[in-house]
Amino acid sequence: MFCLQIPERFIRTIDQGMIGMTDKLLDFVEKRKENIEQKRRTFERVLFKNFLGAYSVLDKEGSVYPIQLVDISRTGCLFEVPWNLKKENPFPKGHELNLRIYFTQESFIPVVVSVAHFKEVISEDGSPMMQYGCAFDKSMPSFEALNCFIEFMHKFAEHSRVDRGDSKVYFL
Repeated sequence: MFCLQIPERFIRTIDQGMIGMTDKLLDFVEKRKENIEQKRRTFERVLFKNFLGAYSVLDKEGSVYPIQLVDISRTGCLFEVPWNLKKENPFPKGHELNLRIYFTQESFIPVVVSVAHFKEVISEDGSPMMQYGCAFDKSMPSFEALNCFIEFMHKFAEHSRVDRGDSKVYFL
């Protein structure tokens, strides 16, 4: 076993030199968490815009029309719907909505959410949208499947890498 012995006078000098430096140290764990969260949000936006459809039953007649998922987390989701201030009133806080999270054109996971907050926003094309932040009803049996999907997105963000084209693939 190899042991390195550092003289006491060097230890005091190192400790004294570190006073006031701790606020300048980079917290790598926190920075890594921020990077993972950013990757997850970027992945979600690509996934929601290109692959997943979300539809919601939003009126008393049971009509189903698309919503734009913006974000999803372990506790809830954020989505937008086209908005006309003159014709519509926002769903009040606490109102329950039935969402359908489609994974194919014909199959979906039914999810019940409760409105936590809402605000009017302007979309990228300039049209008015109502944005709803909602909490999942975790007592629904279907939430277990949705939760697995959410966990997958978190793990994907943590472990995925960007293909920069620097690897060669050889076929046999």
